[in-house]
Amino acid sequence: MTTTFPDVSISTERLVLRPFEEADIPALTEMMNDEMVTAWTSVPQPYTTTDAERWVRRIAPSERTQGRGIALAVTEFLTQRLVGMVHLRNTDWRTLATEVAYVTAPWARGEGYATESVLAIAQWLFRVQRFERMELRTPADNTASQQVAQKIGCISEGVLRNAWIARTQTADGGWADIRTDLIVWSLLSEDLEGVTDQLADSGYASFTDWN
Repeated sequence: MTTTFPDVSISTERLVLRPFEEADIPALTEMMNDEMVTAWTSVPQPYTTTDAERWVRRIAPSERTQGRGIALAVTEFLTQRLVGMVHLRNTDWRTLATEVAYVTAPWARGEGYATESVLAIAQWLFRVQRFERMELRTPADNTASQQVAQKIGCISEGVLRNAWIARTQTADGGWADIRTDLIVWSLLSEDLEGVTDQLADSGYASFTDWN
């Protein structure tokens, strides 16, 4: 039984999802220090170059090699600049289920890149890897993340009360922890049918290939 994802790159018309590289470290550091990323994720704050180096060299590769999931840099096809990341994690190889998390760089928001990249990895996950379930968990007030879940056809399954610690900026410019609910979403293979065509009509590119 397979217990690791292959070392893969996934392409859409506008994006390439690929393993992280040393050259990503400066942009990754900048992206992870963004206020939205700090507020809604559990990344270290401030996020240092050392944190980025650790992610690129050790943490991201081991997610795949140790069977937990796969972490891919999202880059623009034309410019090759880093515009986000998509991370499959908490993978259960027996039930063929995994959880997806995603981050979009502040300089790339409003382009539909999160929707495009999460849709691409979902299509690859279901059609090539033959998975049965992909789950998302979005903090209750993170409406941008919820919109991505809705656009790709996810079904809202319920609320995990008080299950996450978000961060809010304080008057002195620091950050304070606040407890929040998580909304649980799921996507099954059949949920993708029709969504792809619907998104294509709205200008979202489907995946074109992987290698």
